[in-house]
Amino acid sequence: MASPKTLQWVQRLVWIYIYGGLLTIVVSLFLGSEDAATATGMRLAGGIFVAIGVALIYVRSRLKETS
Repeated sequence: MASPKTLQWVQRLVWIYIYGGLLTIVVSLFLGSEDAATATGMRLAGGIFVAIGVALIYVRSRLKETS
């Protein structure tokens, strides 16, 4: 049971995590030739952010709006 404001907040977090993670992965692809260690760390962090976003999609699907 969640308020509409809470549901909207979770939905925003979902897209922030997913798009932020994907952007981090893309930036790491450009850094790959310059600094391999930093690029690997960024890919890992981006993957974790995308995974958190996907998990939040599941959490959001389980929340019900209160009347």
